[in-house]
Amino acid sequence: MSGVSLNFDRRGSGTPLLLVHGLGASWASWSPILDQLAQHRDVISIDLPGFGDSAPLPGEVTIASLTDAVSDFIATHDLAGIDTVGSSMGARMVLELARRGVGGDTVALDPGGFWSPGELRFFSTALKASLPLVLGLQPVMPALTGNPVGRTALLTQFSAAPWKLPSSVALHEMRSFKKATSLRQALDALVDGPLQEGAPEGTTPGRVTIGWGRQDRVTLPKQAERAHAAFPGSELHWFDKCGHFPMWDQPAQTVDLILGRTA
Repeated sequence: MSGVSLNFDRRGSGTPLLLVHGLGASWASWSPILDQLAQHRDVISIDLPGFGDSAPLPGEVTIASLTDAVSDFIATHDLAGIDTVGSSMGARMVLELARRGVGGDTVALDPGGFWSPGELRFFSTALKASLPLVLGLQPVMPALTGNPVGRTALLTQFSAAPWKLPSSVALHEMRSFKKATSLRQALDALVDGPLQEGAPEGTTPGRVTIGWGRQDRVTLPKQAERAHAAFPGSELHWFDKCGHFPMWDQPAQTVDLILGRTA
């Protein structure tokens, strides 16, 4: 057991659905689609260890140990067989849960862990260069995220249309980076740890769906076929006019995909 109690938001009713956020974020990164999903499902959005309001892990931070904590959460809350949805690092983690046989249907949105060596170097360099900037700009972040030009400058790497994002969503995302106590350790785990393993067809507990934005500048679109090949039998869905976060750029389509590809 991880020994960490995870903070979470729960809303709606129906069949349970677990949402797992990405690097530097918190459960609130799902806010553009939470209420729509909650009209149909019992939606549980967690803060990973060391992110949001969850305490960090007591030991080493790796993708495996973070996934262990999510698996423990599922067991502790009697959620065996729950459908899982992840974004970015969280998408990699729900794929890892599926590979382990944990959960139900799985929807992974732009997962990490399928880089080539060159792409991994690019990812590492870009993220490690942008983190000090994001952290250093925290005092003026409300002003930057409060106008379309500022949002575009900050979030072009993550969104195909950052100027359209609600300022509240952009500000909370930027504040989450500052709050995340395990941010650097998790980034190191993504960069220095092993790539994501796949699963033979028929061995996951439910259907696997992999969604990808065609304008993703973080996990490049060419990586989608590698993820699809690693999970034979999975369905690959493309989001047009979409960057790294489909729930930001294509919220209605993301809701439809999640509801259509989970129980």
